Amino acid sequence: MAIPSAPASPARILLLGIGNILWADEGFGVRAIEAFHKAYEVPDNVTILDGGTQGLYLVQFVNEHERLIVFDAIDYGLKPGTMKVVEDDEVPKFTGSKKMSLHQTGFQEVLSAADLMGHYPERLTLIGCQPLDLDDWGGPLTAPVKAAIPEAVKTAVEIFKRWGVAVSARPGGLVVPPLLENDIDLENYERRHEVAAPTS
Repeated sequence: MAIPSAPASPARILLLGIGNILWADEGFGVRAIEAFHKAYEVPDNVTILDGGTQGLYLVQFVNEHERLIVFDAIDYGLKPGTMKVVEDDEVPKFTGSKKMSLHQTGFQEVLSAADLMGHYPERLTLIGCQPLDLDDWGGPLTAPVKAAIPEAVKTAVEIFKRWGVAVSARPGGLVVPPLLENDIDLENYERRHEVAAPTS
């Protein structure tokens, strides 16, 4: 009698937002991951992470997952607010070819380190948005980049479905613990910015 084999464990997936919210549109990745967290619940094999500007410290998280989806502000040379999805072997061309600024979080180094350690993701998707302003210290996202967030979240949901992962919309009115603590979530951060802005 054949012994039935145990069902394969689902792939571990990391949904990651990277960037610096203190430099306007560089915060796109962090704000996109925050929006996803507020809108959707994920199964246990999926980790949602605000990677911020942690740089190489993110290697440990990449090492622990087989698949990776990344939200980030990327200079594609397109119209500001344009979103573009890049997958698998194409991703390093966009994460490492050109630094947008001296204060940008470099993710190519993270992927290179994971590769050297033998843990390069088997599937990798970059959901990038073309920035408009990277020099407004303490400023919020610009309008075209902020407007791209719902599309970015929807794209991540579609990728999960393509990978056979069931994500579900959170019930309306549900209070969700913030992904970003200390009042640096989008709503509080922009409210403070509006209060601090000089009036004409």
